[in-house]
Amino acid sequence: MSIKEFLGKDHKFCDESFAEFENRVVKGDMEAAKSSFEKMAKEFEEHFIMEEKVLFLAFELRSGMSCGPTEVMRREHEQMRFNIGMMKKALEAANKSQLLGLCESFNILVQQHNSKEEQILYTMCDQVLSAEAEALVEQMKDAKNAV
Repeated sequence: MSIKEFLGKDHKFCDESFAEFENRVVKGDMEAAKSSFEKMAKEFEEHFIMEEKVLFLAFELRSGMSCGPTEVMRREHEQMRFNIGMMKKALEAANKSQLLGLCESFNILVQQHNSKEEQILYTMCDQVLSAEAEALVEQMKDAKNAV
């Protein structure tokens, strides 16, 4: 399995988890939204860890690019983590209006981020890391399970 295929599937998994959370917020079911939020936040963090602790490091080592696309993706991960933290506060306050606005912003950020990764970075990773792609996918699975 290619890096792009593996992480692209994980993007879809995270997107579905976010959609479930957002749908519960829209319906005003804050108790159900809380459990969906915890699941969604964990899945996003696991995804970030797979990339940051395994893929980005391997790519930077092999390509010599440490201030390129991986640095941009790390910054965007931090923006998403911040947004998730803000959603948690709004959820705890049961502020549906604020939460819906944060969900909208988060969704835009995630879609733009995923598009850059899938169309640019993952393609570069598959080219640069082709010989070790399968081993890296296994390492990413291990990193995800360790979160």
